[in-house]
Amino acid sequence: MTAEIITIGDEILIGQTVDTNSTFIAKEFNKIGLSINRISSIKDSESDILTTLNSCLNYSDIVIVTGGLGPTNDDITKNTLLKFFNDKLITDHNVLDNIKFIWKKYIKQPLLQVNIDQSLVPSKAHVFLNTKGSAPGLWLQKNNTIFVFLPGVPFEMKSLIKDSIIPKILKEFSLPHILHKTILTYGMGESSIAEIIKNWEDSLPVEISLAYLPSLGRVKLRLSTKGDDLNKIIDNIQFQVDKLLPLIKDIFVGYEEDESIEKLISNELIKNNSTISIAESFTGGKISDSLVSIAGASTFFKGGVVCYSTESKINTLKVNLDLIEKYSVVSSQVVESMAVKTKELFNSDYGLATTGNAGPNKGDSSKEIGTVFIGIATPKEVFSFEFNFGNSRERVTNKAVNKSFELLLKELLKN
Repeated sequence: MTAEIITIGDEILIGQTVDTNSTFIAKEFNKIGLSINRISSIKDSESDILTTLNSCLNYSDIVIVTGGLGPTNDDITKNTLLKFFNDKLITDHNVLDNIKFIWKKYIKQPLLQVNIDQSLVPSKAHVFLNTKGSAPGLWLQKNNTIFVFLPGVPFEMKSLIKDSIIPKILKEFSLPHILHKTILTYGMGESSIAEIIKNWEDSLPVEISLAYLPSLGRVKLRLSTKGDDLNKIIDNIQFQVDKLLPLIKDIFVGYEEDESIEKLISNELIKNNSTISIAESFTGGKISDSLVSIAGASTFFKGGVVCYSTESKINTLKVNLDLIEKYSVVSSQVVESMAVKTKELFNSDYGLATTGNAGPNKGDSSKEIGTVFIGIATPKEVFSFEFNFGNSRERVTNKAVNKSFELLLKELLKN
């Protein structure tokens, strides 16, 4: 079976709102073996909605539409689909009771007619109660295609997908198993990896596909397959993984399905009862932010400092002015001092620091734009690495963050 996802809203098309709904739905459908063959975003326009819905007929088995079910005048989806399904609106009293309950318990404001009208639903629809909001989910069918209409508010949509839509799909249809195994690598570009694993890739069976998913400083290798026998496809994928890993052992850090590199770092720190602190210059707190987003970060993360200016490096971290004047603020000597000083400041076992010229200007250093130094202070020593990540500010910053994690994990794994 195939599915497609449609998001409705002018705010998406002008870039005011990021379409996270499609990403969530695609992931959830993939888990149950439902393949997505198209994702699109369209305007809050009757003609655009009707044209798009017509294009779905007999093209996809299931169409998920989010957005346009709200109470305001710009939410026109519900009235438009009446034309598409040749239907009429009726009051669903369960939805109305739910709206009254929400307004009484949470909103605590007068219930307006536009809110009451949210209980009007197409007479042909199977209705899913939205316990997180007022707009219900709607399930309708035309020809051989099922259409599901959901509110665009992400937490309402997610609840309906997990609690109502997926259970109904699984009840009514028999779906194959779709399996992905995603291998995380750090420190090598996709072209170099492709050359190393060329013979292995060429020998993959036709039912298993490989995708390269590169980003700054890291490459994901995703193996995908599908079938009715789950145990068989798991064994087939694992057989190929076992052949691949010896080829990439120096850059392999784990599996996306298991844990991110930040989580792997936290695991190592917690396992060894160790702590870390961070001093960031041009990376602006991104390394610290990634680490503290991990549940339980308080057990290993002692603190972080964003010492963006030369002055803050001297006054906050106590980096020696003579060191900066002699070697410049972007240097191995300064970044190593930053790593040691943050380790001392927070009394942590490890200290990690970054300094560099991300551009577009050189700032307080004469080093070329793209020059980056990453320093690591361990319980026994301090050392640093120099890189040049190009002339794009965003690229330089993000590659430095990823490289910092790569270097830190390698150091932790030594112990």
